[in-house]
Amino acid sequence: MTAPAAVVESEGDLIVRREGSAGIVRLNRPKALNAMTLEMSVGIDAALDRFESDPAIAVVILEGAGERGLCAGGDIRGLYDSSRAGGDLGKVFWRQEYVMNARIAKFPKPYVAFMDGLVMGGGVGLSAHSAHRVVTEKTKLAMPEVGLGFFPDVGGTWLLSRSPGETGTYFGLTGQTMNGPDAIHAGFADNVVLSSQLAALREALTQIRPGTASSEVSNLIAGFSTGEASGPVAAMQARIDGWFAGERMEDIFASLTRDGSELALATLKTLNEKSPRGMVVTLKLLRLARASSSLEQCLVREYRAALEVFRSDDFREGVRAAVIDKDRNPHWSPPRIEDVTPAMLAPYFADIGADELVFDQIK
Repeated sequence: MTAPAAVVESEGDLIVRREGSAGIVRLNRPKALNAMTLEMSVGIDAALDRFESDPAIAVVILEGAGERGLCAGGDIRGLYDSSRAGGDLGKVFWRQEYVMNARIAKFPKPYVAFMDGLVMGGGVGLSAHSAHRVVTEKTKLAMPEVGLGFFPDVGGTWLLSRSPGETGTYFGLTGQTMNGPDAIHAGFADNVVLSSQLAALREALTQIRPGTASSEVSNLIAGFSTGEASGPVAAMQARIDGWFAGERMEDIFASLTRDGSELALATLKTLNEKSPRGMVVTLKLLRLARASSSLEQCLVREYRAALEVFRSDDFREGVRAAVIDKDRNPHWSPPRIEDVTPAMLAPYFADIGADELVFDQIK
């Protein structure tokens, strides 16, 4: 039996199409590293609606256009402009995005993410909550938000808090990049498949029968896997666990200083480049996430904190230094972790009443 021809349903910044029995979602802004806009997020939601209800669709495949990566995150410049103008893009964008992150985690059909190349921020939210997460030898995955006066969102606090030991605390606070095996060790991915094998895997996925169990899809992907499951960070596990076990940022700084090794001091230097307020908020979110029972609980907490970030000078300053002026010299407020007070932290964790994130709309 001949597979049906590809059927393109929409194009532009987001390509949605059917190929065989697969529903394809392709982020299509390669010049912007496929950074996701609000319109793209809404389009992905609509695509998932169609693919979920179509009995001919057996599997959903998420991929990025171009050679550089799946997705570099959200449209930071758009959020920056709205924040400066006192707009509400953050409120609208993150509500849409976070509800979609939770939906992906519960999507009833096999959802396969090709995490080839760069995967950051919002790209992690689109991929790392999925049932089948494929990385390659080119994967560079990171949650670098603390360097923007922000914190690892899109359910990042849920994922990081479930990494082995303090691995997630390390990645969340430093923003360091994971390679493919690191991502598997940290719980962000499942299989390493060589980039040269992705086309063959993709073709095999487009030919699976509707109703195929997720376990069978896992077995199919495993047949293409290299079997790698731990990268260089796994070898540092014991040291990371010692450095990042503290409940306060001051404790973590002190542990690194006491160690005094070249690696500890390099890690300390990295932390000193980040937003002090962002680090303190991140650490608290990670510790709260560790005691949470669901992704949704973490997303509700992240949404509260994100709205406060959107109003903050640190967010605008972080984006200015990294994306607008690119001088890599942000002036954080306050400049030291010792100066981050409980009164500064309180609004990030406060109930927001009618603006609370709800998940009624998840199918």
